[in-house]
Amino acid sequence: MGVLPIFVLTIHYLLVGVLCVYGGHRMYHTFLARRFQAREPLPTDNGFEPLVTVQIPVFNERFVVERLIDAVVALDYPKHKLQIQVLDDSTDDSVDIAARRVAYHKNLGVNIEHIRRTDRKGYKAGALGEAMDQASGEFIAIFDADFMPDKDFLKNAVHHFNDPKIGMVQTRWHYLNTDHNVLTRVQSIMLDAHFGVEQVVRSRTGAFFNFNGTAGIWRREAIIEAGGWCADTITEDLDLSYRAQLKGWKFVYLRDQGCMSELPIDMCAFKTQQHRWAKGAIEVMKKMLVTVWKSPASLHAKVEATFHLTGNFSYMVMFFDSLFLLLPSVHIREQAGWSMLLWLDIPIFLLASLSHAYFFLYSQKLLYGNVWKKITILPALLATSIGLGINNGRAVIEALVGHVTGFVRTPKTGSDTTNTSNSPVKAPTTNTYRTFSVVWADYLEVALGVFYFSYLIWAISKQYYVVVPFLALFSAGFFYTGYQSIKTRAHQKQLARV
Repeated sequence: MGVLPIFVLTIHYLLVGVLCVYGGHRMYHTFLARRFQAREPLPTDNGFEPLVTVQIPVFNERFVVERLIDAVVALDYPKHKLQIQVLDDSTDDSVDIAARRVAYHKNLGVNIEHIRRTDRKGYKAGALGEAMDQASGEFIAIFDADFMPDKDFLKNAVHHFNDPKIGMVQTRWHYLNTDHNVLTRVQSIMLDAHFGVEQVVRSRTGAFFNFNGTAGIWRREAIIEAGGWCADTITEDLDLSYRAQLKGWKFVYLRDQGCMSELPIDMCAFKTQQHRWAKGAIEVMKKMLVTVWKSPASLHAKVEATFHLTGNFSYMVMFFDSLFLLLPSVHIREQAGWSMLLWLDIPIFLLASLSHAYFFLYSQKLLYGNVWKKITILPALLATSIGLGINNGRAVIEALVGHVTGFVRTPKTGSDTTNTSNSPVKAPTTNTYRTFSVVWADYLEVALGVFYFSYLIWAISKQYYVVVPFLALFSAGFFYTGYQSIKTRAHQKQLARV
């Protein structure tokens, strides 16, 4: 082989090696999760009932804001020790919906305020930061608009703050609409892996882990000492989490206590959420990773922080390799003989792909004791993860080059298990349904799906069966994400005309 073929193969295997490293790290997490699954932190004093402020940051949440306000008012906690702030930056009719509900509860004696801002400076971080001056609680509980805390949420979580070293308590997310469609089933497994494995391992091993932006409680002093809410990244929760832990505050993760939430029911909303999370993580990486490595934290904590904050690079690596190097590398290896192709690609496939499958399925075993019900959705899960390559890869690039996009909320529809239609309850306004998903990317995803399908047929005709699983997942993943995005856009335009 000449210099160019060797160069192509070298770059290909280097990039795939990066994916294998991340896959191996997930296998390491599943191993540790088995060891720590029974170690749920216990409160030291069940009689601890401090003054708590509940903050509800909302923006154009017409379908869910009333539901959340009612759920927070219903919290089983001494009313004289509970303050509720509805932080409303809305620009649509949800302002009136929230105002009426707040007035209703206030007339019944509830300590609740509807706080409006003249502008949306700083987005969610700005709203939370400005409301701190009016918050009377020693502790701040935060719920996004698509969440519904159980009545005993505060009583079960706030007691952990009896330890003065605890700065934040995070609970697990549960889902109102898991069985809404294939996409919500896929998301539920993805998030279960995060909450059932990653958060457990990081919290139990002393590594940095993050407040998830909602369904958690902060000690006010920890927020202030860490420098307060900051809007220079679009994941203000992740940013504040690292700054607080670097100040020495300890966090508690409660795997066995959950809070109901709504999963995005369509691809555009899902991609918007994923784009924000991916881009925000890289922004925090740029801001905090060097500081983490200069800190006195343990080597384990520093390595875990590196994997945590750089994990989304895998999307960019996967997309670049599959688009530009996979096909040339197969042709090059054809000249080297079948045995080389077989023995190199099988272990790569197992470590880079099946490790993720095992990671997702093992979280189901840890949380629910049964994986068989979720195995049928595994191909869709892996394909969807691959299909996010363009969306999340674009987010990584935007973060690296410093492209500012602002905070775009995830559209919510009030979906739950009793509403199995793919359509929102009402037609959303333009402001309500703004997304990070872009039209050109949708069509590129469909085109890539067709390209990989053609490539799949070619590989079968050449009897290159080892690469068939890769190509099938890539074809299905890109076509699915692109087609569903285009379908969602068309549906929303139709609703807007009604």
